[in-house]
Amino acid sequence: AAPAETPVEPAPKATLPEETADTADFEGTAGITEKKYPNIKAPAIMSDVRSARHGNYDRVVFEFLGPELPTYHIEYIDRPVRSCGSGDVVPFAGDGWLEVRFTDAQAHAPEGDATIKDRSRSPNLPTVKDMKVTCDFEGEVTWVLGVSSPNRYRVIELKDPTRLVLDIKN
Repeated sequence: AAPAETPVEPAPKATLPEETADTADFEGTAGITEKKYPNIKAPAIMSDVRSARHGNYDRVVFEFLGPELPTYHIEYIDRPVRSCGSGDVVPFAGDGWLEVRFTDAQAHAPEGDATIKDRSRSPNLPTVKDMKVTCDFEGEVTWVLGVSSPNRYRVIELKDPTRLVLDIKN
């Protein structure tokens, strides 16, 4: 049996099999989505990031080692997009910038080696044009997605392995 999905507000509260999500239509939001996990035992280690086209939306998946998802905050932000360490402006393709910020997380091993090697990508999907890490410092990992326009999105949490799925309408 496929693992169950638990959509997070503002997505519908129904639980759907994973296969259904690829063909389902959704309303989504263009506003802020936030979910706090204040009792996480250790920083969640980001182990993979994937993106692909799925019917009428693009999907970005953030995968983590272990059973716990970190706190996350997702919102469209204004230009200029800046790196958290240097403050340097980070250029992005598209007309919208969707920031996905994880707290109590890291995208590097304890020794400092990056767990996500490709930190700047140009998937050139219908909506997602650019994906870049703008922060991996002091328990915060931030990815910004350069999108063709600030379209509505939905958030889905998955287990086994632990993933945060972001579907952005085309």
